[in-house]
Amino acid sequence: MDSVEKLASAISMIEEARGVPLSASCVVHRGEMLELLDEARAGLPVDLDSAQKVISARDAIIEEGRLSAEQMITMAREDVARMVEQASIVQLARDEARRILDEAREQGLQEKAEVEEYIDGRLATLEVILNKTQDAVARGRERLGGAGDKDELAQLSDEK
Repeated sequence: MDSVEKLASAISMIEEARGVPLSASCVVHRGEMLELLDEARAGLPVDLDSAQKVISARDAIIEEGRLSAEQMITMAREDVARMVEQASIVQLARDEARRILDEAREQGLQEKAEVEEYIDGRLATLEVILNKTQDAVARGRERLGGAGDKDELAQLSDEK
């Protein structure tokens, strides 16, 4: 289970937890929750490393496509230079060179778009998870802040 699933499990655990009457609080098993959150925290660097590897792979694919296109262009130019010697096939050589260049550009653009779409999807998923985690933390902090106010009110009423 990756960190995304662990965080989703923690959120589900909190959502399904038994509520405390007359309060916004709920009862969760501290040990289970802490273990789940620790595992998620431990997995985040791995998931972020995976995302970085995907980005690096994308850059490598783009560079490979660029080099491949340059090689195709070089080969096309060499082919054209050889064909120029034969006047009857000069037009055919130009058409083929254009086709190869267009094909290489199209292939490079397509590969780049696919890689960027994949990376965007992974980053969007990570963003959603991080936003949910941030919201859960904010709610937890608000609950903690509200619990402290109740304690102070109880102390004031005891002093009277």
